[in-house]
Amino acid sequence: MAKKEFVLELKQKAKGLRKEILTMIYNAQSGHPGGSLSEIDMLVGLYYYKLKVDPKNPKWENRDRFVLSKGHASPGLYVVLADRGFFPKSELDGFRKISRMLQGHPELSTAGIEFAAGALGQGLSFALGIALAARLDKKNYDVYAMIGDGESQEGAIWEASMAASFHKVDNLIVILDKNQVQQTGKTKEIMDIGDVAAKWKAFGFNVIEINGHDMQQIVTALDKASKSKNKKPTIIISSTIKGKGVSFMELNHKFH
Repeated sequence: MAKKEFVLELKQKAKGLRKEILTMIYNAQSGHPGGSLSEIDMLVGLYYYKLKVDPKNPKWENRDRFVLSKGHASPGLYVVLADRGFFPKSELDGFRKISRMLQGHPELSTAGIEFAAGALGQGLSFALGIALAARLDKKNYDVYAMIGDGESQEGAIWEASMAASFHKVDNLIVILDKNQVQQTGKTKEIMDIGDVAAKWKAFGFNVIEINGHDMQQIVTALDKASKSKNKKPTIIISSTIKGKGVSFMELNHKFH
């Protein structure tokens, strides 16, 4: 269990990284602020508290893997990777610029990136494959995959979840960044995904529901998920606010 002082440090870290997200996107005059701001608290919980990773050895065999399936929200991941030391912070100035490292969607040439995201709905299948590979290779690492609620309208998400449950892949942890908004409006108005907790339970997952902006709930959920080795995959349904932290961006699809 994380100490209160450490949890407060994580909250402050997320606050500072929110500013870096906005600066990076403003400098590029392009990018996706909404989903990056909604996911950053969870990413901080992952990369500063839970994940077994080594910035000096990004390809370490026994590292935990993180797959950002909603790859358009790359700014959130980039600022965390830079802050952890996977690559110099100066690279953030080159976001979305030709011949620079950090493109709009993550690419495998970037240290710390496990999945070249772009087409929505694909990352969970990829993460499932990595998790199954760990079993075949007799490796003891966990695989985390972050998906979006708009992305959950994709059929491939549910095919992957069905397969994960069937194969009893309990080293797979899905994180749903349920920020309520997609590119053109509120998710519930475009295609409501309904009671997602009930759906994932029906698909055979352990389900943990949290406020995805409450750092104590985040670290507690990550601990619980990593310890759930009961031959079932786990999902953390992280209820968030798109554009969190910037009043005029919050729940505003124009800042997707």
